Amino acid sequence: MRREELLDAAEDLLCDQGSQALTLAAVAERAGCSKGGLLYHFATKEALIRGMVERLIEDFDQLVAAQGHDTYTKNYLDATFAAVRSGRLRRWAVVTGASGNPYLLAPLREAMARWHREGLETEPDPAAAQIVRLACEGVWDVASHDPTLYDDERYTELKRRLLALLPA
Repeated sequence: MRREELLDAAEDLLCDQGSQALTLAAVAERAGCSKGGLLYHFATKEALIRGMVERLIEDFDQLVAAQGHDTYTKNYLDATFAAVRSGRLRRWAVVTGASGNPYLLAPLREAMARWHREGLETEPDPAAAQIVRLACEGVWDVASHDPTLYDDERYTELKRRLLALLPA
């Protein structure tokens, strides 16, 4: 059993049944492997949650890097809306909600600080860049807690308006 499949099973379990259902035995059953197979990759529930948090960060970093704009903020904006439209942000809410331990979310706090500082010194308008990044977090929050609140047309308009805040 691959590590990614175990993380997928844990995230699916969280989405379907909530954080109270996240046990190593339940994840192993969902993944179709033995508990020993799960323990080989994740010795504790905390290690499993940490693995999910780290994967969320890596996924978003890759999404930002794949955008190809001339500024980090434009890449960040496109990555945010790509994640919203694909449903990937739903995982943020369930994974962060599963961790009642602030220690397990420390990597996410560090990533958020990095994302908000990245490239600001090279942005044509650093204040506008910060406003757009903060607005993206609002989009993340809404989309992860209520994915049906806005349709594609509304997201397209929100993205267009946020892009208009940035110098060309």
